[in-house]
Amino acid sequence: MTAFFLHRRHLLALAATLLAGPRPSLAQGNKPIEWVVGMAPGGGSDIVARTVAEAMGKILGQTIIVNNKPGAGTNIAADYVAKSRDPDHVLLTGDFATLASNPWLYGKLPYNAEKDLGSVGMLVRFPLIAVVAPDHPARSFKELVAWLKAQPNEVAYASPGAGTPHHLATEALLRRLGLKGSHVPYRGAAPALQDVMGSRVPWMLVESAGGMPLITGGKLRALAVGTAQRMKTLPEVPTLQEQGVAGFEAFAWQGLSVPAGASPANVARLSKALAEALDSTFVKARFQALGVEAMPGTPDDMNRFARSERERWGALIRDLQLKLD
Repeated sequence: MTAFFLHRRHLLALAATLLAGPRPSLAQGNKPIEWVVGMAPGGGSDIVARTVAEAMGKILGQTIIVNNKPGAGTNIAADYVAKSRDPDHVLLTGDFATLASNPWLYGKLPYNAEKDLGSVGMLVRFPLIAVVAPDHPARSFKELVAWLKAQPNEVAYASPGAGTPHHLATEALLRRLGLKGSHVPYRGAAPALQDVMGSRVPWMLVESAGGMPLITGGKLRALAVGTAQRMKTLPEVPTLQEQGVAGFEAFAWQGLSVPAGASPANVARLSKALAEALDSTFVKARFQALGVEAMPGTPDDMNRFARSERERWGALIRDLQLKLD
């Protein structure tokens, strides 16, 4: 019996090999690729990485293993990848914090976002959505603005933490509106959302991945979305631009990074696989359910975008005199 099962396994393995088509080149071999995520498992960032990793792995013919290294505002993960001794077999979810805000928020970083990390291509953006509790009097963003202006003192707003895209985008939005707010930072989105749902804090900007279940479940009221067009998953909710905030967009974003020492040939190979993965039916369906939007593009596109985001938010961070260390 043992010999039979061994023989059967060999036949199945051979069949799988033949069905899989050509094997990867010897230069890449079959060594797994490590994809490092600077967030805890289970959140939107983790789900995005695992979804794209699964699709890219099939395209590349290599296993991609997601490794969560949360802490220090993604700096632990970024430093780990930047200093990797195997730059062609490690990836990083390079997000808003890693590539745009942290260089300004921290006086000294163990990595340099521009010099130590390279770009493969953009991944996704998480639209930011203005939300209030269901019993709040405002039923549109214009009504929220009128309500804010009618209050005798600065009104509190929640965020998952100081320096997050939610915090910075809210400050930028308030400035556009000629208003001031009292920032209430939390340790993550969950406790912030709990206090907004409980009307302990009047409002906040929440990213789509964290807010969608609560909005569709009737626990939060969505007043406006921060993208230029309405979200497919919330077609009834108008944009900020539709409600008078011309040209304003607010979203968190992520790209796929590699160590600066990664070979150009490998970066090109990864970029091609990423583009195919983002265009796949499997990934598109997962993203739509999550409420996130793909941002396909080349490594150069990502470099330009990250550079512009560093400049944009760096100016606001300096103006706020915000430091996290």
